[in-house]
Formats: sequence, C-alpha cells, structure tokens
Amino acid sequence: MCTTCGCGTDQVQLNGENLYCHERDNTGEHHYHAHGPGASTSRMVRIERDILSKNNRYANDNREYLVKNAIFMLNLVSSPGSGKTTLLIETIKALQHSLSIAVIEGDQQTDQDAARIRATGVPALQINTGKGCHLDAHMVRHAMQQLNLQKNSLLFVENVGNLVCPAGFDLGEAHKVVILSVTEGEDKPLKYPDIFHAADLMLLNKCDLLPYLSFDVERVIEYARRINPALQIIQISAAQGTGMHGWIEWIKAGQLSVRTDKTERVAALPLHSSD
Repeated sequence: MCTTCGCGTDQVQLNGENLYCHERDNTGEHHYHAHGPGASTSRMVRIERDILSKNNRYANDNREYLVKNAIFMLNLVSSPGSGKTTLLIETIKALQHSLSIAVIEGDQQTDQDAARIRATGVPALQINTGKGCHLDAHMVRHAMQQLNLQKNSLLFVENVGNLVCPAGFDLGEAHKVVILSVTEGEDKPLKYPDIFHAADLMLLNKCDLLPYLSFDVERVIEYARRINPALQIIQISAAQGTGMHGWIEWIKAGQLSVRTDKTERVAALPLHSSD
C-alpha cells in the first residue's frame, strides 16, 4: 500500500488517468478515495498519516512478538536485479546448520523466489502484493503466524524490489538492510535517500564485476554516508563468496544480541568487513 494514496488493489481509470482507488481496509470495509489532479493536498496528507499510523501499530506488535521470542528479523530492500535472492540463498547455506531460519518473500507476482529459497530446505512463505509496491507490517504479521517461527531464530524478509516505498514502512524488523549492486551506479543513495537513511547496513554487491565497470566505490560510500553517517557498509560478491564472512558475522552478532541483551544494537557491534 503506497503512503501517498493507499493504492495497492484496484484502480479505476478514465482515459488512462487514475481517478479513484478502490481499497479494502483491515476490517474488510471498502473505500474509494480521490487520486490524481482532483485530490486535495489535505486529503492526501491525512490518508498518508492514517496509513502509516495503522502500519506502525502492527509493526510494534510484530516487534514485541519478535523480541519476546528472541527472533532476529532483517528486512532486505533493494531495486530489482541487485542479487538479493542469490545473497539470501548463500546466506542461508552458511547459517542453516547453526540457526533456525525462515523467509518471507515479497513480490508483485509469482512464487519463483520462494521456490528457490525452499530448495535450500528452509521454510519460505510468498506474499504477492499485486499492484502493491512493498510489504507492510500487517502482511508480515499474517506471514509470521503461518510460518510457526522457532524461538532464538532468524527471519529474513525479502521485500518487493523497490528503493522507494519500503523505506517508509516499518515491519517490526531489527534492521533494514539495503543491497546495492555495482551495476546500478554510484548515485543511487542521492536519488533514493530515504532507504539509505532508514537502513543500518548497506551491502555493496556484485563487487566481482568491478574490473569490468566504471564504478567508483569510494564515491558511492561517500554518497551513502552523506545521507546516513552511521551506515555500515560491507563490500561483497554473493555469487563468488567474497566479503560474505563480514555479513555472516554481522548476522550472528545480531542474533546473539536478541538473546542476551534485547536493547543492544547491532550497529554498535564490531564489523568484520572482509574474509
């Protein structure tokens, strides 16, 4: 559901222009609201505030459940094609013999990514958002209920490929992790600042391709830290395995922290950035 208008289901169009959005709230009640040139600014602001307020209530419930059961949940966000699912598969392979792991997959259509995750032997639940551009806390709450999560476990949420809308929606996660591939250009943190500001960690992926690209690593790091000075950054190649040790150790430290000190932040823990 978009924070601008609440779209995520059916849209009514006239001559190709969106006029109304048909939306069903969490009580099952249907609503129509103005969308487009005729929609007032005050109406749009109120809708956004209502949507985020409702989402945050669900997110707080999710977080309370996760903390109580020492479940470390990470919200993985990136644009399409960053290598997010490959990263997740390789991460699962490295951790599945020492931790109980589950995955929530978000896509507009298909269950291809969830099928790839299930092939590793861990449970994965697919959420298809249709026209929706991101996951929200209510969707994740239902998914968690169906997954029968184990205490002292690790839960990954692979969000819909999108660097914009997921930034505004708290799912109850311990941390947002933004994945940026070197094939996307150094200016992404400046173009999409909200997600880099919301994230605690940036994984710079596909670094094995750097010899074939005119990509300036120092520049993208400078841009990212301009948006978020506290952002931790690990350079990796999920496909080749380089840099993955630092990422795995970051996860282990975070999962341990929810068991031993539920108020401790992973951002304060030592970062191992290379193998």
